Amino acid sequence: MSIRKNLALMRGGIMDSLHYRLSTFTTLFANLIYLVLMYYLWKAIYASAGTDRVNGMTFNDTMIYLILATALFNFLEMYIVWDMSRSIQSGQIILDLLKPMQYRKYIFWNYSGPLLINFLLNFIPTFLIVMWITGGAIPMGLNLLYFAISTILALMVNYNIDMIVATICLYTESTWGINIVKETIVLLLSGATIPLVFFPEALANVIHWFPFRAVYDAPLSILLKKNGTDTVNGLLETLGFQAAWAVLLAIAGTLFWRHAVKKITVNGG
Repeated sequence: MSIRKNLALMRGGIMDSLHYRLSTFTTLFANLIYLVLMYYLWKAIYASAGTDRVNGMTFNDTMIYLILATALFNFLEMYIVWDMSRSIQSGQIILDLLKPMQYRKYIFWNYSGPLLINFLLNFIPTFLIVMWITGGAIPMGLNLLYFAISTILALMVNYNIDMIVATICLYTESTWGINIVKETIVLLLSGATIPLVFFPEALANVIHWFPFRAVYDAPLSILLKKNGTDTVNGLLETLGFQAAWAVLLAIAGTLFWRHAVKKITVNGG
């Protein structure tokens, strides 16, 4: 019965995503503009560096990484904080809490449909285009399977980070500023906007232990066989790092939610 409920929520999310097709195409167009800007920015950076390789990455390596990071971001981003904040302000969250399903599980499966659509309509085409343009620069082999596993772990980490920040809404009723800070930190320290190899070594060593690296840099490193993930030990270390943070954040998020939901207030009561 639980599986049927989960699949029903996923199906509903898919139907919503397909209903708002213009939003999908608008996002793709905005991403295209962003990638063009990134191309010329990094072109200028490499031109000023006076070398074909910076911190072990060529210009093509950097662009492949950033293009796939952008596609991965569009796939993994859930906008839970924005939706929960509006739900609290409107009082809709009360009805959601009364549903015969745990709220955190309900939120996850409700977003699973759009995630699947974004993966099929955004990441897969981007991956194929990069493969075609670069002439097969992305390694093809078991790394694809490990990348799939790593992406699932990245999704769990990202979901739990979002849920922890969203739970703050129960205290503040609005988390616009907090969410902007969260998104900036995650995008910067996860490698989604700047590959982590470009950070100063001292800072990179600190960031290495943060959970944000598990969202984008870890799966991309596995896909591209970078940062030591081309070895068994490096691969297991990266997957273990992601799994550990997924479990820790899930526990922390669950405990925080159970405490915070007792403090809930909505407009009108």
